Amino acid sequence: MTALALAVHDSRTMLRRNLKHALRYPAVSLGPAMMPILMLLLFVYAFGDSIGAGMGGGRDAYLEYLTPGVLIMGVAAGAMSTSIAVCQDMTEGIINRFRTMNITRSSFMTGHVLGSVLTTVVGLVLVVAVALGLGFRPDANPLEWLAAAGLVAAIAFAVAWLSAALGLISKTVESASNKPLLIQFLPFLGSAFVPADSMAPGLRWFAAYQPFTPMTETLRGLLTGSEIGDSGWISLAWCAGITVIGYFWSRALFNSTTKR
Repeated sequence: MTALALAVHDSRTMLRRNLKHALRYPAVSLGPAMMPILMLLLFVYAFGDSIGAGMGGGRDAYLEYLTPGVLIMGVAAGAMSTSIAVCQDMTEGIINRFRTMNITRSSFMTGHVLGSVLTTVVGLVLVVAVALGLGFRPDANPLEWLAAAGLVAAIAFAVAWLSAALGLISKTVESASNKPLLIQFLPFLGSAFVPADSMAPGLRWFAAYQPFTPMTETLRGLLTGSEIGDSGWISLAWCAGITVIGYFWSRALFNSTTKR
């Protein structure tokens, strides 16, 4: 086999390992989807009428506005499980077994990242199903649905690489669960729940220039037909930048750790 073929084969093996772990512990792997579902129910039924009225609509209009933001929140929520899974492997001894095996070094991280993306996408399918049950009715055509799925996968891929690096710098599972909190909190400070224009001036500026706001606006435009503007290419630029930073950071950390 060529080096590339070996890397693909070993990455597939590591991916299968991580997916088996996800199937064995569904409460852990699908746990990140529960928070977006709970937030969706809370905001629609507790605040939907008042917030929707303030936005010039009602509960149904707010559900249409909120659902894309909750989906982005679901992607960010997957950061914790990725960080914890990487930290567990690095601190509980399994990495020492991998060192003695004839496997491609990059396959360990690749398996974790791809496994995280797949479990995140499955979790978001549950979120969409709940939103549809509540009355969410997107007007996206098949091409727009495909673009929305691609955007979500790109965001999940970027977040997974960054989360993997956070797991590598963590010494304990507890610290690995705390480090991604900023990633999980950022969608709240964007346009996921209310328009950025309605925020206080300082927070409005932050919301406009943080990565999850253009991502949310792009997904919202694809699913509901709202204006996307420059958010599309800005979102892809953020995804590319975060992926590059997360990939090279995690690779450097993994190489330095496994050389000890």
